[in-house]
Amino acid sequence: MPLGQIFMINPRIIHIQRTTEHRRRSIIRAFALNTSAHGIPGIARSQSKHNTIFWSICFTAFAITTLYFVVEEIRHYFDYSTQTTVTMMSEWPQYFPAFTICNLVPVRYDRFIQPYIAFLTALNKTNVSESTTISSTEARYIADFFQTKINRNESLDEFFFPLETMLMKCVFNGRVCSAVNFTSFSSSTYGQCYTFNAKLKNQTNIRFSDENGGPGNLYLRFYVHSHQYVPYIREGIGLIGVVHDNVQLPMIDYSGMALSAGYKHRMTYSKKTISYLRSPYTTCNDKIPLMMQAMFDNYEGVEYEYSEDVCYDLCTEVYIYQKCGCIHPKQWNARSVLIPGTNKLIIAPLCNISNKCYSEAAHVFLTSSSSYDKYCSYCSQQCSATNFIVKQSMWKAPPVWLMNDIKEFVEKSDIPLPKDWTTQWQSHIENSYLSIELIHESSVVENYTQAATVTAVDVLSNVGGQTGLWIGVSFLSLMEVAEMVYRLIRYQCRVGLRTRNKVIDDCKF
Repeated sequence: MPLGQIFMINPRIIHIQRTTEHRRRSIIRAFALNTSAHGIPGIARSQSKHNTIFWSICFTAFAITTLYFVVEEIRHYFDYSTQTTVTMMSEWPQYFPAFTICNLVPVRYDRFIQPYIAFLTALNKTNVSESTTISSTEARYIADFFQTKINRNESLDEFFFPLETMLMKCVFNGRVCSAVNFTSFSSSTYGQCYTFNAKLKNQTNIRFSDENGGPGNLYLRFYVHSHQYVPYIREGIGLIGVVHDNVQLPMIDYSGMALSAGYKHRMTYSKKTISYLRSPYTTCNDKIPLMMQAMFDNYEGVEYEYSEDVCYDLCTEVYIYQKCGCIHPKQWNARSVLIPGTNKLIIAPLCNISNKCYSEAAHVFLTSSSSYDKYCSYCSQQCSATNFIVKQSMWKAPPVWLMNDIKEFVEKSDIPLPKDWTTQWQSHIENSYLSIELIHESSVVENYTQAATVTAVDVLSNVGGQTGLWIGVSFLSLMEVAEMVYRLIRYQCRVGLRTRNKVIDDCKF
């Protein structure tokens, strides 16, 4: 018998097909009657069309409502919204912060005057080959003098005030410290600056506040040699200082506090930390860009971490260099410029003060969002930051009983004494002496922590709440659906195998 005729007239195959359809419906009906999901059993149990339609409409409407809320919940999760929580937590012991100080006037007159007069003579800005003073007109070229020195890679150390000539006393938690416990770096604004307790590379040298069993106090006495201040540079006498994290580059130009001579300054500090979530919630990143690392290498082996503020300063200099062929004359330690689109670093010259190109380029850059996006694309938010809240007070100093000790220190210093020192030494001391007491205020740390508004657990909970509220679906309900699908597939496979065997038997017949 031909195979085509077997398919058309074989009643056993038709019977198998009808049985298969009935069995499928039976499996689905068994699931519908016994599932824990609401609404579906109502459809399966309905004895009339009206009842079936009623339950079908109800289930469909609630299923659509559930789907809407579930999609909204998932979309809200992928918005990666955040919230900030503030907690107060006791932390003891703590790392003692870093403290950076600089003399208010960057250079000492006795080392500066003759080289500067020679510089002015070469520029035909003065007719005096030797002088013991400078006029306000002659002082206009001081920045040009240092810019020229920097571009020639000449050292400026001889012009600065060494810490040994200023630091009279250093005591940390009752133990004597000295100038060797400070690291130094040069600032275009304040000359040589000195940092106590900075984090050094490959060393665990950071001091704790409870070191030597103390409460976390640093006591310093300084003599700033105001008679050696170069005139017309800066108004005021004293130091400028900043309390900062041990791995943070001290932004002395922006956040420094004035410490006036003739006073004892009491500074109490408390700690505040800020933590941000990483990707995908924020774009924060702690990776140090190549150009920033080149800048950090100028800081005597101190281990500084990524700074968003520094990053924006550096990308601004890249733009200025591309427009002017030089960078801001005050960026002494940021001369390593990364050429955009490459990994090539070059040492850029400082612009001349009279060259207005750098200031005009900086203005254009800072007012252009497209330039920011192009040149500062790698400047991401810091993932964490530690700040110190400082409260400052002061009282008159020095006391009379300390005058002779100060006098002895000044006379042993290699800084030349004023001409009228013999008769006016007390007046000079009152004009140049100051002391600082940096005190740990509290072990309570103020923590600002960024947290996800909606977590994966929240999504599961909210989705479960919505599906349970509207249609009564749980994970076990989904397992019931999986069981039904499995039974259908298994039965279909058996039917297919049985049908194939019977066709083969009929063909043989």
